[in-house]
Amino acid sequence: MNKIFSVILIFITTFLTSQAWAGEVSRAQFTTKIQDREPVDIIVTLSTDQTQVSYFSELNDLSGKKITHQWIYKDKVMFEKMFQVGGARWRVWSSKTLQPGWTGQWTVITLDEDRTPLLKQIFEYR
Repeated sequence: MNKIFSVILIFITTFLTSQAWAGEVSRAQFTTKIQDREPVDIIVTLSTDQTQVSYFSELNDLSGKKITHQWIYKDKVMFEKMFQVGGARWRVWSSKTLQPGWTGQWTVITLDEDRTPLLKQIFEYR
């Protein structure tokens, strides 16, 4: 059941990214590590024996704009990281260290400089 849910979530996220925000957020995902400015894996669920998670976004045609990753847990903003986009294709990521008691759904919203949501993604920490 978890594998089916993961595949559906990845499909929906990919579809929404390609349809609704083409030319802005072209790719985004949770990952355990960034290597050479690229995510090494895709995280949909993360076990509590791992405490570090990153959120990667590839941005297109947003040069000169400010973009924010907003990390939310239980309807509370836990962390925000703002980026100045420096080119037509720009890759950014933010990371969060999680406490074992912070289980449940985590959401990251990518916001434009007007604080308008561009993309929302969720992972499960358990």
